[in-house]
Amino acid sequence: MNTCATPLAEALKPLPAALRATTGATRRRTLAVGVIGPGRVGGALLAQLRAAQPRLEREGLELSLRGVAASKRMWLDCDDPELNARHHSAQTWRPTDLDVFATHVRGHDDRHAMLVDCSAHEAVAAHYAGWLAAGIHVVTPNKLAGSGPLERWQAIRAACAEGARFRYEATVCAGLPVVQTLRDLLDTGDELLDIEGMFSGTLAWLCNRHDGLQPFSALLREAHAKGYTEPDPRADLSGADVARKLVILAREAGLPLSLDDVEVESLVPPALAGLPLETFMQRLRELDAPLDALLAKAHTAGGVLRHVGRLDRHGRAQVRLAVLPATHAFAHTRLTDNVVQFRTARYRDNPLLVQGPGAGPEVTAAGVFADLLRIAESLAVRS
Repeated sequence: MNTCATPLAEALKPLPAALRATTGATRRRTLAVGVIGPGRVGGALLAQLRAAQPRLEREGLELSLRGVAASKRMWLDCDDPELNARHHSAQTWRPTDLDVFATHVRGHDDRHAMLVDCSAHEAVAAHYAGWLAAGIHVVTPNKLAGSGPLERWQAIRAACAEGARFRYEATVCAGLPVVQTLRDLLDTGDELLDIEGMFSGTLAWLCNRHDGLQPFSALLREAHAKGYTEPDPRADLSGADVARKLVILAREAGLPLSLDDVEVESLVPPALAGLPLETFMQRLRELDAPLDALLAKAHTAGGVLRHVGRLDRHGRAQVRLAVLPATHAFAHTRLTDNVVQFRTARYRDNPLLVQGPGAGPEVTAAGVFADLLRIAESLAVRS
């Protein structure tokens, strides 16, 4: 599970006052919230919740932050004025236990409760079905539930039949409405033909910058230094992350796809795949020759080089570095843009595009926050 990028005590210090439920005569929607994984995305989400709280309260929504759980410790009773007064606003920590955490957030007063998992951890995703079956809503940018074992995914969806809601928009392209767009198309009776997209903000940046003036290895070092890549850049270059996103979209479309079904073209040569990270970084120049050859091929054809994932209506999925014509929609992306193209019966000749920044903790947290609000807006109004 992700741990804090900054000291957790500092990240949480202002939260009890900002997110404490208020009292009053106005009938309000009330939602108890627990956040798991207060790292970069989780920390950005907590800051966004804090900033939005006054406006949400004016609009009749009370968000009661009941706890925050990191990998080894959790903080409960965030909105308990008595406890905070008794401990002079000191934080009360205890070892992380996700079952205890969920029970605490759920409470015993028939409240609406939600767990937000920003951890990117397999062990947390394994709890989703149980939480949903217990009536706890779940929101997450964690891809491991939507792209993990198909049996677990089916159990999660079955648990939603009990009435709790599961939203995961930020698993595909951060804050972009990709999953919701697909859902809307299908729910209104459209027929999916295929989905094609640039799903990796990291590889989009590398393709946009790779023009032959600098070696690919130099650009990769720059992206790594800027924090655009994963700590080990091979996690991006392998295409595995894009494959997970295709699996999530396929399952949303009712296709029983698993990761093993996705044809993935890794940009990491086999000789570099198993090396220690430090050794891999020292040998980055070995990436230059094959990628320069692909770039030259693109230029000869008058096209561009782009990292693309594709899913068709039969469940065939592929991730690769492709040469595309200069007239293609993907030829005009900027920086870390994600762009997803939906071709359907209605949008057969003029595909529907969703495009925008697809990487970074702020935009990912915003996607999570939007999912939280969609669930909150659907709740019954309570006193």
